[in-house]
Amino acid sequence: MRRRTLIAAALAAPAVTATQALAGEEGGSSKVVGQYVDLAPVGLPVVDGGKLRNYVFVSVRLLLASGVDPNKTREKEPYFRDALVRASHRRPFSVPGQWMSIDVNAMKATMLREAAAIVGPGVVTQVVLPNPPTAQKRVGAPRP
Repeated sequence: MRRRTLIAAALAAPAVTATQALAGEEGGSSKVVGQYVDLAPVGLPVVDGGKLRNYVFVSVRLLLASGVDPNKTREKEPYFRDALVRASHRRPFSVPGQWMSIDVNAMKATMLREAAAIVGPGVVTQVVLPNPPTAQKRVGAPRP
């Protein structure tokens, strides 16, 4: 688990540096803010045959409508993560027979519904995954 955290931090560092560089070009202390909210990586369960088989980690970006204050919406980030985790445990996004992946389209649709319930309809326009989902363990489905 620690290795994944280090890799995620290494991948995020260039983006943070680029954002800081842009902020410096635009007048020093002003902060560049995009029309999105990035969620911290979340582990979603993979359930097959009624048993927990694996976890798949996803990074989620919520794209916001123009005119929405991204800073106010970013304050709701823990609520977005909580809603995603709760939804994935109520009805896992598992694909039968695949223990290293999830149904990304179902996850996106659920996250869009949950986001509308949290911040209101029309605020979040799209759900994207900036990085491909990563399985916790490399496992294959059992042989038939």
